Amino acid sequence: MKFAAALLTTLLLANPLPATEKPNLLLITTDDMSCDSVGAYGCKLPDTTPNMDRLAGQSLRFNHAFVQVGNCMPSRNVMWSGRYPHTTRVEGFYEIKDPDYPHLSDLMKTAGYYTGIRGKVSHSTPYHPYPAWDIILDTLPDGSPAHIKDAASYYTSTQTGIANAKAAGKPFCLNLNISDPHKPFYAEGGKPDPHVPSRVFTADEVPIPGFLFDDPQVRTELAEYYSSVRRADDCLGQILRALQDSGEDQRTVILFLSDHGMPLPFAKTQLYYHSTRTPLMVRWPGITQPGAVDDQHLVSAVDLLPTLLDIVEIPHPPGFDGRSFAPILRGETQTDRDHVITEYNENSGGDRSPMRSIITRDFAYLFNPWSDGKTIMKTATQGTVTYRRMKALAPERPDIAARLDLIDHRVPEELYQYRYDDAALTNLIHKPQHQAEQTKLTTALEAWMVKTKDPLLNVFRNRHDPAAREAFMKTVRGAAAERGAPKKNKTKPKGKAKAAAIPPKKGDHLTLDLPATATLSTPLTVRIIHTLHDDLGPQKLHVTLKQRDNTRIERKIIDIQGNATAEVTFDVPAALPTQALIIAAFVGEDITTALHHLNSKPIPLK
Repeated sequence: MKFAAALLTTLLLANPLPATEKPNLLLITTDDMSCDSVGAYGCKLPDTTPNMDRLAGQSLRFNHAFVQVGNCMPSRNVMWSGRYPHTTRVEGFYEIKDPDYPHLSDLMKTAGYYTGIRGKVSHSTPYHPYPAWDIILDTLPDGSPAHIKDAASYYTSTQTGIANAKAAGKPFCLNLNISDPHKPFYAEGGKPDPHVPSRVFTADEVPIPGFLFDDPQVRTELAEYYSSVRRADDCLGQILRALQDSGEDQRTVILFLSDHGMPLPFAKTQLYYHSTRTPLMVRWPGITQPGAVDDQHLVSAVDLLPTLLDIVEIPHPPGFDGRSFAPILRGETQTDRDHVITEYNENSGGDRSPMRSIITRDFAYLFNPWSDGKTIMKTATQGTVTYRRMKALAPERPDIAARLDLIDHRVPEELYQYRYDDAALTNLIHKPQHQAEQTKLTTALEAWMVKTKDPLLNVFRNRHDPAAREAFMKTVRGAAAERGAPKKNKTKPKGKAKAAAIPPKKGDHLTLDLPATATLSTPLTVRIIHTLHDDLGPQKLHVTLKQRDNTRIERKIIDIQGNATAEVTFDVPAALPTQALIIAAFVGEDITTALHHLNSKPIPLK
């Protein structure tokens, strides 16, 4: 970072701009929200997002904007680095301690900005704590933690950030990350939830996305999701009200988007249309036209940082993968914006399932080298009610069985005509009439791989060779295991090989209180006693029900704080190929930075 800082200083001194002339930057994200959940983007459920719709009416709205990745930490690091995941090395949920490039906060702070962030703090930079933030706004002025689902607290956080910047005599660059509609949803599973959205939706009124299916339990989960979207909208309303009250509204550029699609099957942790399309809005007072819609250009998250630097007139450091779309904001056109590339590498548990996709206005091609017909992709959506319903209904419903097979196993190559099939229901990869389009897309994707030094280049060139794909996956999964985690015993265990578990991380924060036995088809309630110092503030508690071989059955994430006892209830399936269950728990944003991680002893299954 010393080299990057020195280079950055040289660039800025070459073309300085007085801080008083620079606009403020307010960068707002939602967490796990699909683009078409927003009214201005055609949501079929009325009145979901009045504040987002109002902002869209003040902004230039992009119809063809995409994030690069279908999960959080890699996606957010693309936004604020201007580089693809395989360039930054932030491909999963682990820290990169030696980045050789400047981050948004480095660039803005060196240029005289007051920098602040709220929410997703450890997920927004290559490592944490990151030194270039002047303030982390997760704590309220009275010292109490700002609850991630509390709309009113976003007003206070925004107010604090702006006031501190004024006191410092600097323009502000604030990155405010709204937690909703990330799970847990509002009143998920019927549990009491004090953070009530301004409107709660019911199961009978929600639309069913084309990539899912109509079912009472799915509808209930979607109602919880859309109520959480409304709560995210409430949070945005509070942020915008604080900005208005500060008097800085007309001196502030607002950029708004979601980090990826909804946390349900075929959206989150994937690269489909509804995984990566994002509701990108930019309001640049005096420059963008209120209510304007760009329906021509394809832009993506890798372009955000170069664009922001152009807005505030900061020279670009070398090495960007993206390019500025500031000319589009000024009403101009740009050439060579007919496709975007998206990529996925790893989930939060360290499982490698690399994928690449190239998207145009009409088509998308996807490459999945991990797909071998046997491996089941581990995703963040396997603990959802919707996924469990797919598992339960598949034996009697061939249509759902086929969808379950696809989400679990995928196929090595996929081709969809998104103009007519944005739910990606019909794979055209073997249709002769689409071979010309497929060749066009694969040629462009390969050129991008060469240009960006994508490590998937060789396996892509050998994509029709199952042995080449298998050898590649063996290598990358081995590298991931060496990097992340658990050092395995050199002595091979006898009998059937078991899935590797991440070893416990010692600590004194968690204690498990478990029943002596578990029963098939019967709810299993787990009590977790947590002891957290007040300075730690609110934390995430991840509790996972596993088979004895560490195969995940379900994961639940709840908010905890201080010293108390939390309860989590799992639905034990009616049939399992195991004699016992295991409970794993950790406290923290992700397992690589967990404060404490532990696994239970096997719980006998009756």
